[in-house]
Order: sequence, then structure tokens, then C-alpha cells
Amino acid sequence: MPRARDRVSLVVAVLLLLVVPLVPGALADGAPAALVGLPAESILVLFLFFLLPWPSARLSAAVGFAVTIVAALVLAGIDAGYRSVLDIPFDPLDWQQLSDAFGVVQGSIGAVPAHALVVLLAVVAVGLTIALSWAALRVGRAIRPERAHGAAVISTVAAAWVIAALVGLHPVAGQPAAAAASLRAITASASHAAAGLAALADLPEQIATDPYRDAPGADLLTSLEGKDVVFAFIESYGEVAVQGAGFSGGVDQALRDGEARLRADGYASQSAFLTSPTFGGLSWLAHSTFQTGLWIDRQPLYSAVVRSDRFTLSRAFGRAGWRTVSVVPSNTEPWSFGTSFYHFDSLLDANNVGYRGPSFGYARIPDQYTWKHFADHELAGDHQPVMAEIDLVSSHTPWAPLPRLVPWSTVGDGSVFGPQPAQGESAAGVWQDPKRVQRAYAQSIEYSLDAMFAFLHEADDPNLVLVVLGDHQPATIVSGQGAGHDVPISIISKDATVFEAIEGWHWDDGMLPAPDAPVWPMSAFRDRFLDAFSAGGPPRSSSADR
Repeated sequence: MPRARDRVSLVVAVLLLLVVPLVPGALADGAPAALVGLPAESILVLFLFFLLPWPSARLSAAVGFAVTIVAALVLAGIDAGYRSVLDIPFDPLDWQQLSDAFGVVQGSIGAVPAHALVVLLAVVAVGLTIALSWAALRVGRAIRPERAHGAAVISTVAAAWVIAALVGLHPVAGQPAAAAASLRAITASASHAAAGLAALADLPEQIATDPYRDAPGADLLTSLEGKDVVFAFIESYGEVAVQGAGFSGGVDQALRDGEARLRADGYASQSAFLTSPTFGGLSWLAHSTFQTGLWIDRQPLYSAVVRSDRFTLSRAFGRAGWRTVSVVPSNTEPWSFGTSFYHFDSLLDANNVGYRGPSFGYARIPDQYTWKHFADHELAGDHQPVMAEIDLVSSHTPWAPLPRLVPWSTVGDGSVFGPQPAQGESAAGVWQDPKRVQRAYAQSIEYSLDAMFAFLHEADDPNLVLVVLGDHQPATIVSGQGAGHDVPISIISKDATVFEAIEGWHWDDGMLPAPDAPVWPMSAFRDRFLDAFSAGGPPRSSSADR
């Protein structure tokens, strides 16, 4: 019996050494076939056991091997999640984003399950580290007593690995027999980090190269003098919402109905597409790209830019005499960069807009309430011209539960929305089926658009210019594999001179851009907007901020 247990334990140890180091490759490729191969990492650690005569050294080697494999698993798992949801590889320099990802998970499944999931993953990581250390020691203990025989076995396996690598042997299509999946995951992460560092090194020159940073306020945005200018981001409002998806029909109809309502109220509109630097999330990368004219596609760049003196759209409006307002209803904590970098005069968030209604998952405040509060408190009565950036959140994943529009006059402090979360589908129910997720996404965009059209109808501001756009495409479960990064953008106004100023942009008339509508990088918008509405185009003189 002891001999049988010993054999079973050896078989288990060998399987662990053969299979687990290959899992990062399966995660990276999304193919279980990647679990077929000879892992270089296991061969290497067993070779070390022959070279290290001291038990303590062999223990250190086993633990080091296990930690390496588990680290590779963690990196590969996070990278697979990033590619699936955000369509980008994971850069270890972006580790701060993991807390935001946890926030989204918590909003989707609840705080207790989310924390339990983190604890479970930590326990699995520790357990796997122990198991792999034991496996390496167990196999090493089995082959060391017969050094000659053991050396022959390991040498044969190593030679087979080298030959397979040289001849390019692929027992399963696309999967090499000579595998080094864990090392590949670690080197890939190091490569992404190196690319991030290179982008950071180029950033100071990009920040300094700015024709508008010293422009006098008197030369900025002269064609918009006296107007209220609002830049509104609709969360996850991507090309997939308006172009040919099985669920885009309702969104297209909402845009057509809204456009008809706009025309009846005296508005006109033009639309196109922008290419966002992000996908599926990380909205602040899009916001900062739009505001600064820099391509900000990773967190370290964002962190550096918001600590710089890069000239932003909001700063341009402030310098030209507008009162500038940030409206971010998802924020629950103070946002220092709103004043130190974006130079907003006023910051509105979840804590200071008087909302007393229910939370709708991640979206704490319905878009309709956000628009109503903004109209009542920033646009009503005689006021200094306002420039605002409004970051709407009702269409944020997980797209459930969703609010519904109420009569404008009944919005009040938001208590009227009280029964709605319980009356709609829950996130847990929606996320059981991709088709339901896609349908819920489309409904959330329809709601956000309807709330915006209701605001335009009720506010009826003849001096309003509204630029509304998406921040990024929704996650892959909605957008599909290989989806692009384009998002719709529209300009809405009652003043024909606004559209005369952008005649050279050749945007499509109406709220629904055609498939062949112009497409710009999101980073191009700042300068083109300032060029179109400022005296004489790009400035050549300089002055200090007001």
C-alpha cells in the first residue's frame, strides 16, 4: 500500500509539472490544445536538482519555480481578461487599474461575492504554489537516487524539447511541442512594460509641442462667444450600437426619433466617428485624449499627463471667459485633477448633486437626473456662459438594472426612481446569456439617448452647443471579436453659424453617421475644434492664463 501511494503521488507530481506550466499558453491562445507540449520550465528545474547538492538549495529552486509559474498564470489570466474586455494587453505598469476592475466586478455581482472571489483566487494561488513546489521536489527525489538513470531521463526529455524546437514540431495545429508558455507570459508582460516606458519617455516632447498652450484668451473660441458648450460622453456608446449589429435597430430608431424631435425644436445636427484609444472600459483614457489632443492609451501615460501642464479644452474655455464645470456622477471621492489639471471651476459628483434616489448598479445616478440637475442649476436664468464636460454612466456595464424615463417635472431629488431597480432585470440575470447582455446594452444606450433628447427639448436653450460622443466600444461580449475602436460623435445646435464653422469637416447631417462617415483619431478633435471656432486658426502669439 505505501508503495502504491508513492507511485500515485509521483504520477500526480509529474502531471502537475507537465500541465500547469502550459496553462498560461492556453489562457493566451484561448485554446485547450496549448496544454499539449513539453514545458521547458519543468525540465529546467529538474536539471537544477542535479546541479544543486544541498537540500535547502533544491527547496529554494522548487519554490522559485512554483512562484514563477504562478506569477505567469496570474499575468496570463489578467492579460486574457484585458484582451477579452478591453482589447489591449495588460501592462504591469497599469496595475492600479485592477482596483477599478474590481469595482466593476463588485457592481456586477455584489460586494460580498466579489470579495469572496478575490479570497478564493488568493487561496488558489497559494495552494498552487505549494503544490508545484511539492511536485518539483517529489519528482526530483524520485530521480536523484539513481543519478545516472535520472540524468539519462532528463537529458532525453531535454533533447526531445530541443529537437522539437529546431524542427518546429506541432503535434496540435498552431501549438509547438517545445513549449515555454510560462516564460513567454512573463517576457510578454516585460515587453508590454518596456513599451509603456518608451511611450512615457516620448511624452514630454509631445506635451511641449502644442500650438495652443500660450494662446491669448481673446483669440480662443471667438465664434462660440456667449454660448453654453457641453461635451457629453455617453458611456460605451460605440460604433456597434449604430452599425449593423443584431441589436442596433432600437438604437438607430432612437436616433431617428430624437433627430425628428430636434428638428421640430429648431435644432440641427451633424455626426461622424472618432477612434477611441480604449475599448470596453478605462473611460478616463478617452476623456483625457479628447481634452488634450494626445493619444493616451495606457494608465501610466494618463498618470503622467494629468500631472503635467498640457493645455486642455476646458482650460481653453476657461481662459476665453467661460465658467467651466465637470459633471461626473460616478465619482464618490474628491477628484484633485479636475481642478489641478483640467482647471474646472466647479466639480459636480455623486455627493453634491442632491440625488436621493436608488442606485442602478455601477451607475449610481440615472442620466435623466444628471441632465435635469445640470439644466436647473447651471443653465437656468441669467448666467455666465458655461462650458461643461458631462460623463454619463447609465450605459455603463453591467447594463442592469436600467432606469426608465419619468416625466421631466417629476424628477425632483430622484426619489421617483425608487421602485425602478427592483422592477427591471438584475445584472445576475442578464449576464447568464450573451444575447441578453447585448439586448440590455442596447436598451441602456437607447435610454441614455432618450434622456439627452429630453434634456434638449426641456432646456430649449437657443445658445446651447452640445457635442455628444461615446468614450469607447462596449466589451467583446457585445462588440464581438475583432471589433474596432470607433465611436459616434454628433454636434447639436440651433445656430447655423456653428455648422458653417465646421463645413470643412464634411460630417454627415443628422444624428446617425453613415458607415462611410469621416473617422478621426480622438486625439485630433481638440485642435480641429479650436481651429474651427477660434480667430485665425492656430495662434502664433502667447499670453498667460487669466
